[in-house]
Amino acid sequence: MRKRLLLLLIPLLHPAWSEDTAFIEALQSIARPLDEGMDPLVERLAESTLALMGEASHGTAEYYTLRGKISLRLIDEHGFRFVAVEGDWNAIHRLHRYVIGQTEPEGGAREIMGTFERWPQWMWANGEFADFVEALRTWNLKRPPEERAGLFGIDVYGMEDAVRALPDALEPVDPELAGHIREHLNCFLPYLEDMGAYARASRVGPLSPCGGAADAVLRRLTEHAEAHAEDWNAEDRLHALQMAGVIQSAERHYRAMGWGGAVSWNHRATHFFETARNLLDHYGPEARGIVWAHNTHIGDARATAMARSGQHNIGQLAREALGRDRVAALGFGTRQGTLLAGRQWGGTRQEMTKPPARPGTAEDLKHRAAPGDSVFFFGDAPEALDRKVGHRAAGVIYHPEREYPGNYVPTRLADRYDVFIFLETTTALTPLK
Repeated sequence: MRKRLLLLLIPLLHPAWSEDTAFIEALQSIARPLDEGMDPLVERLAESTLALMGEASHGTAEYYTLRGKISLRLIDEHGFRFVAVEGDWNAIHRLHRYVIGQTEPEGGAREIMGTFERWPQWMWANGEFADFVEALRTWNLKRPPEERAGLFGIDVYGMEDAVRALPDALEPVDPELAGHIREHLNCFLPYLEDMGAYARASRVGPLSPCGGAADAVLRRLTEHAEAHAEDWNAEDRLHALQMAGVIQSAERHYRAMGWGGAVSWNHRATHFFETARNLLDHYGPEARGIVWAHNTHIGDARATAMARSGQHNIGQLAREALGRDRVAALGFGTRQGTLLAGRQWGGTRQEMTKPPARPGTAEDLKHRAAPGDSVFFFGDAPEALDRKVGHRAAGVIYHPEREYPGNYVPTRLADRYDVFIFLETTTALTPLK
């Protein structure tokens, strides 16, 4: 009798234990083994206009490999037109030209990736991503040019390439316009080797050093594109306008960085979404696309602690603009494993060991709910999941020995994601540089 009474009292004495038990049971009800869940996962993503695919770190091989396989299926089986990744527009555009058959470098994707200079090079110069690029090119070359799927970058970083390349790209189109754009962009030249200096300069006075120039470039280029819509190749027009957009968004991002707060992050996040929307417009009214970015970008910010600090992300913006039924967010996570990261910005790349997930966190609870690689479908999530739990995220800078609590983001999983792939153990990317 006393033993039975003790068992009844445990949930009262340890409410967290009771909550975890209910949470685990709820997770079990929506979990499927990864191999069994792959087909319904693809079908779920195929219902969307934008399929957002995350990652819990920027240095994990399995995230790239699985996103590549799922993306190829969405392109081949469901007609998705592009993949947009959390990378520089100009750098990834060199890969885009390769995958659609406009260039044929002898060394293929790996040769192009050898030109990527901005840290962290391993994010897009790695063997797993190279394999996806080659597979996408192979798929494309079996189809006419108008049916081929594109590959693009959505980040504001890499504006240095855009500043230098935009005037040259405009020379064949309109030399006078190219000269006008070059004159405006000269403002940025003193800062291109250190955009941190631009952020510091923006703090000095009420006016930013080059904000007016960036706005003028995009405005002038947009006017030219509208006036010569029929005379300008659509691919070249997209490339030029997007470079101008990168310059404008990056200027705002770095300027706000000098003042702190959420504004700098939000300028970057807004650029992510605007780029994705530009790509949807470019491919036509029925177009659908795929975005690869970190979980912190693709999972709805309103379901996390980010909302308290005023931060938004592409996951939130896409749901707000397109409607939740037209956006599918696929998160990724792991219990333990290795990854590539640095200990400081611009620092030496290292293979690090990610420790087992902390007890009571999302990763620990998923491991206890469904041991083994699993897929969780949050479409009709049980009420027990409607509470925040710590959800691990690692960036390009990582310190595994002190990851708790800073690397665990309080999250309502069912509101942040539509689907989630959980992997028991993961391995580091294969860097090419």
